[in-house]
Amino acid sequence: MTEPTAPGEGQATRVIEVDYLARVEGEGALYVRTEGDRVAQVDFKIFEPPRFFEAFLRGRRHDEAPDITARICGICPVAYQMSSVHAMEDALGITIDGPLRELRRLLYCGEWIESHALHVYMLHAPDFLGFQDAVQMAQAHPGVLERGLGLKKAGNLIGQLLGGREVHPINVRVGGFYRVPTRKELASLHDPLSRALDAARETVRWVRGLPFPEFERDYEFVALRHPHEYPFCEGRLVSSRGLDIAVSEYPTQFAEQHVARSNALHSRLAARVAAGEPGHYLVGPLARYNLNADRLGPIAAEAAHDAGLAPGCRNPFKSILARAVELVFACEEALRVIDAYTPPPLPHVAGELRAGVGHGCTEAPRGILYHRYELNADGTIADAVIVPPTSQNQATIEDDLRALLATRLALPDAELQWQCEQAIRNYDPCISCATHFLKLEVDRR
Repeated sequence: MTEPTAPGEGQATRVIEVDYLARVEGEGALYVRTEGDRVAQVDFKIFEPPRFFEAFLRGRRHDEAPDITARICGICPVAYQMSSVHAMEDALGITIDGPLRELRRLLYCGEWIESHALHVYMLHAPDFLGFQDAVQMAQAHPGVLERGLGLKKAGNLIGQLLGGREVHPINVRVGGFYRVPTRKELASLHDPLSRALDAARETVRWVRGLPFPEFERDYEFVALRHPHEYPFCEGRLVSSRGLDIAVSEYPTQFAEQHVARSNALHSRLAARVAAGEPGHYLVGPLARYNLNADRLGPIAAEAAHDAGLAPGCRNPFKSILARAVELVFACEEALRVIDAYTPPPLPHVAGELRAGVGHGCTEAPRGILYHRYELNADGTIADAVIVPPTSQNQATIEDDLRALLATRLALPDAELQWQCEQAIRNYDPCISCATHFLKLEVDRR
């Protein structure tokens, strides 16, 4: 790479090209063009080919959806399964409560623990500490990475017991589970999760000391909100600007738009677009925390207070702190479920096949994940719609980059590139679960 001169020093165009960006899931590119001291264009491109899971689902049996959708992501398969089964149960009129509902929350705890630990320790913390990757960070702070790996292992233990295996679980079905654990089996997780809770609290204390850039944005936060729980699988969709709808209203309130630079659709709030606004919004840990901080368990709430994370935080770089608080909550909630567990009489609730439409929305580690299925009378899938968190955040990521660049154009290209990459990783974007790649071009005129 040729080191360019700054604008005004005889070079009209500055181009930076980075072939590979580690610590982002999938394939994408960032193009930035500046004209003097003005940011003229910012394109966050997702060029990875579409994977056609919605098309794969058409014509398949409704009870195949949980296993098929779990293959969409190796980091958050539970989120895809839970959104899928909730939508199917909505279509079939099945209600899950009692121990089966609690087991689902426990399984979701496992996914949050392993995913948040992976992001905090291995994907994002190196940015704040000046390391290229987690391997370099481990050489300087070996105990820190060991703590992160221990947390991830605790989450995987839950997935292994309840899901049948750590990745792409096979024990989830419409109506519940194929098999539920005994009290003894579930009790075996108590000690590992108690240690994980201690490690999660230490994680919050460690993360609060990271150097957060001074940067705030006026987001519209969107998340699920439940009457008395921090949200995993149920609740109404609410926003910081007054949205309050049932999940079934999602298609009328959110609109997806194709942009030429991306194979992922951009999602917008329809009412904002109708009023002449962009309609961009933010989902994920920072949105969940800002809209649900009063639903945290006492240990997680104490951790957030001690870390100085107050509702109303709008610094996207502090999303890592919100994730750390959610780590504490997931461990705390998992222990609550384990200690109160009584096996249900049956591992699943049966339902009658019928034609219908079902909607499901759950809180994946990265934000709300919406599924909609139309079923034929024989239970086969006539149509499927899946809206993942990263596509919902994509336009907001571009907004962040545009605002960040506007105040940092005087920085050298290498430092500017680093801060742009860090801003993207604030979202823990899961472009897919394939090759880690980002191509960055900065065109300065």
